[in-house]
Amino acid sequence: MVRLGDIIRQIRGVSYSPEDIRAERDENAVALLRANNIRDGALNFEDLIFVDKSRVSAGQYLRKGDILICSSSGSRELVGKAAYVPEDIPAAFGAFCKVARPLRGNARYIGYFFQSASYRRRVFESAAGANINNIRNEHIDNLEMPFPPEETQAYAADVLDKIQGLLASRKRQLAKLDELVKARFAEMFGDPVTNTQKRKVCPFQEFMRDIRYGTSQPPAFSEEGAYKFIRATNIKAGRITEKGMQRITEEEASKIEKCKLNGNEIIIVRSGVNTGDSCIVTDEYKGQYAGYDIIITLNLEIANPVFFNELINTHYMQDVIKPLTARSAQPHINSAQVRNLPMLVSSFAEQERFAAFVRQIEQAKSAVQRGADKLETLKAASIRKYFG
Repeated sequence: MVRLGDIIRQIRGVSYSPEDIRAERDENAVALLRANNIRDGALNFEDLIFVDKSRVSAGQYLRKGDILICSSSGSRELVGKAAYVPEDIPAAFGAFCKVARPLRGNARYIGYFFQSASYRRRVFESAAGANINNIRNEHIDNLEMPFPPEETQAYAADVLDKIQGLLASRKRQLAKLDELVKARFAEMFGDPVTNTQKRKVCPFQEFMRDIRYGTSQPPAFSEEGAYKFIRATNIKAGRITEKGMQRITEEEASKIEKCKLNGNEIIIVRSGVNTGDSCIVTDEYKGQYAGYDIIITLNLEIANPVFFNELINTHYMQDVIKPLTARSAQPHINSAQVRNLPMLVSSFAEQERFAAFVRQIEQAKSAVQRGADKLETLKAASIRKYFG
């Protein structure tokens, strides 16, 4: 075992003021990565900001082998998430992040330690703060990790790299299948932004039977609960995700009977960073319960949920929804606004043809996802093998 402080150097992030932010990169500005640019153990370059280069020291540019860490956040779950930097990048990182820069040992091997369950557990225990959760330098420096000979470290890193590469390939396949759905939508219904097919537009309420709110009072969660409880965090990319899903007991469910799901509803996120995102209540979630969301029951004689869910998640609808959600504290949308969302009109036969295509794609995605899930399990087992 080795103490991390003996094999890495920690570098603080860039402090800056609003006046230092630039709208885009230019000869005097540099990209600045933040906690939202750390995703699934890798760097993500969406939603970048740029700051004046004068705010960045030479040591604050990202180098090959660095591990970028979220060091402060209002959410305790986000503190400590980390991403390995595979090459020199002409970008810096913000003050709510830090870099662990290896001084010796295999940098890739050290990077995988920051994805281990033991690391996450120990960081979670250290991160609690009064108003903001943070990890100080000593929290990282005092962690211990296995430190075998360098050839063993290199072998372990190679094994994990191969698994990670296969996993990335599966995720690219899933993304391409999603692109097929979007392309088919554009082919059948035109560009919803410019309405190239000059389709009629009418309020969403004309396709509804009912609209209701999920509970605003969080129930008590229980791992042994009989029912799944779908929150905003479980709605991503037009679908329900099981990641982080909570369960509730029959007793808790009886208190929020109005939130019970019957299947085929569309759920729209009511508040938070992903306000306006939607998903369909598929058969496996029939009889389960919804959280602080808006639940729409469509008139299934004229409206196919697959079509409307896809339309809501297009760039067109997001451009319509996002301006409605502006609030001083956090984004929010209400049922009256949802009722009046402008929807492109299409025949029920068209909607059905599109839904049949989506079902074919979903079958293909399920097969790819099963492979990805197996790789995730293998990756977790391998990391556990090397780091405990």
